[in-house]
Amino acid sequence: MPQSPPDPDPTAVGRRVRALREARGVSLSALARRARVGKATLSGLENGTRNPTLETLYAVTAQLGVPLAAVLSEPAAEPNVRGAAVSATLLEVFDDADATYELYRMRVAPGPGQLSPAHQPGVTEHVTVFAGVLRAGPADAPLTAAAGGHLRWTSDVPHIYTAVGDEAVAASLLLRYPKGRAPY
Repeated sequence: MPQSPPDPDPTAVGRRVRALREARGVSLSALARRARVGKATLSGLENGTRNPTLETLYAVTAQLGVPLAAVLSEPAAEPNVRGAAVSATLLEVFDDADATYELYRMRVAPGPGQLSPAHQPGVTEHVTVFAGVLRAGPADAPLTAAAGGHLRWTSDVPHIYTAVGDEAVAASLLLRYPKGRAPY
């Protein structure tokens, strides 16, 4: 079985977050408030002294109006990101005139699920399940799919990922970020 690549470099991620925040003229306090993360957490992320969770990165990038890949990787990097239940490896980023797409290999561990923050308006998630049973989608109306199934939802609301039963879920995740919808 191939070994997973290391987690993304927290110093590089922090530099990218800070550069995006400053380019938008947003203070650290304002971004922390909008993303609903602690100011100390965001400061630690920007300084590279904290290894952020997937949930924190999604909350911050949603408020910056950029795909997650904008803070995770330099071209040709293959980072792993982890949340409370989800681990994902960025496989590729696609750009077209109307949207940016991120393709991930995803694993959802059995046990307690994960609540992910809302993305910017219009973002959709598309999950194809290869093994296990996944409950995912809007927190107030999740969907369920077994191996071979597909789920789709608009993820501009808090959403969940939960492995149903004792088996981990193996899946692909495609996020579609429409262009021209910056939150600032």
